[in-house]
Amino acid sequence: MNVARRVAIVTGGGGGIGSALVTRLAREGVRVVVADLDAETARVVSETVNAGHPGSTVSAGADVSDTEQIQQLVDLAESTFGPVDLYFANAGIAGAPGLDASEPDWDLSIDVNLRAHIRAAKLLVPRWLERGEGYFVSTASAAGLLTQIGSATYAVTKHAAVSFAEWLSVTYGDRGVRVSCLCPMGVNTRLLFSGRESGDALGRAATRAVTSAGDVLEPADVADSVLAAIEDERFLILPHEDVLAMYRQKGSDYDRWLRGMRRYQSSLLAQA
Repeated sequence: MNVARRVAIVTGGGGGIGSALVTRLAREGVRVVVADLDAETARVVSETVNAGHPGSTVSAGADVSDTEQIQQLVDLAESTFGPVDLYFANAGIAGAPGLDASEPDWDLSIDVNLRAHIRAAKLLVPRWLERGEGYFVSTASAAGLLTQIGSATYAVTKHAAVSFAEWLSVTYGDRGVRVSCLCPMGVNTRLLFSGRESGDALGRAATRAVTSAGDVLEPADVADSVLAAIEDERFLILPHEDVLAMYRQKGSDYDRWLRGMRRYQSSLLAQA
């Protein structure tokens, strides 16, 4: 898809990968609704981007796990710029470590990391089918292809996000709805280091697992990878090329991979 002059919504747009996507999209001539649970961070990103690309963005505070608030974002986009062409389901949370995660912890992770994607798709895909095109970009994680040491809530919901994106592509890909799924490893954001600051051994191991597995990329580098994938209409976005080799290794001998992951986890916990 050529994104120039398109209209997009970016959730989790107040920082990290989200704000980098907003910046990159505006540079390509896209008009963007910057959405974040923290309305102030969304406003700051919007104003900063507008300083270089006047009128290219508006901001809104929104809980994007809530259907009504997603609808409000769609309404804002349409009233300000026009019909939504691209939706970036980028908002996410790290979740609680281990089996200590409570029922509310699970509910929150499922709502933010998975149901937010489902609810947005339910609103937008029918519109895109009528128009004959649309683009859904899901921010999952390498944890959705491999796993996440430490956080069951994160590993499970990111696997589910990948699966939902696959389903969207299989079901609607021949009817004009394009889908891409972003699965990075370490990216220099607050989310990456939340485990280290959790005060929990598994949480610290989670951060160490990611930072020791490969390069920690800057959000702007990830945004570049996303835009390249959209241009090619490519489903799987892997800013860390090593993830593909790890994924193939996992699939080729699952039991060997699990044994290796247990050894890796033990070494990380010994450093905690």
